Amino acid sequence: MNYFSPLRSSTCAFLLFCALHHVNTNGAEHTDAAPGISPIEALKRLKTGNQRFVASKLQHPHQSAARRTELATSQHPFAIVLGCADSRTAPEVVFDQGLGDIFVIRVAGNVLNDETLGSIEYAVEHLGAQLIVVLGHERCGAVKAARELIAAKAEAPGHIQSLIKAIQPAVETTAGADVEATARANVLNVARTLRTSAPILKEMVAAGKISVIGAHYDLDTGAVAFLSDSQTK
Repeated sequence: MNYFSPLRSSTCAFLLFCALHHVNTNGAEHTDAAPGISPIEALKRLKTGNQRFVASKLQHPHQSAARRTELATSQHPFAIVLGCADSRTAPEVVFDQGLGDIFVIRVAGNVLNDETLGSIEYAVEHLGAQLIVVLGHERCGAVKAARELIAAKAEAPGHIQSLIKAIQPAVETTAGADVEATARANVLNVARTLRTSAPILKEMVAAGKISVIGAHYDLDTGAVAFLSDSQTK
């Protein structure tokens, strides 16, 4: 039996569309978005959580059975974090948050592609998050590799090269500087791209509905430095 017939494929596509857009059988559309927490308040929560992490005074909030039950049918994360896939930089840990608190997307070098961008757009449009944080970190392996390969005019094997290409603009603008300068430049480049991403994010940033900010995590101290508080409104 062919499970991927045109009819079955079109049906699956329609069901996926309905799942993402929450369209009911009567054609009405709604989203999960609740009245969002402002970017200023969201940033305050992240900073306070990181302070607890640095001070080893973790609260591990929202990790109970009651919280799981509360989230079983909906979610309203107060912030989106696009972070590096590095195992030492988990945003939920670094910011001392729990289930349902932050919408996390992780990829090596905290770079953008269509899938990560679509995930961010979904969290903004349908879940109501108003703050997007691009989180880079100290001694980023992806950034270091990009600098070394570009300097040697070499390529990385396989799909790793796609990461190098994504980080290349930051490498080029920080020639002569250290790897941390490149990591920060990469964060700011990604944040800038998000702010100008049409049609969804660009319009929402222009309308003051969302804010995008860059951040850099220190592996030694555990502290997160926010690179552009002026972008938070």
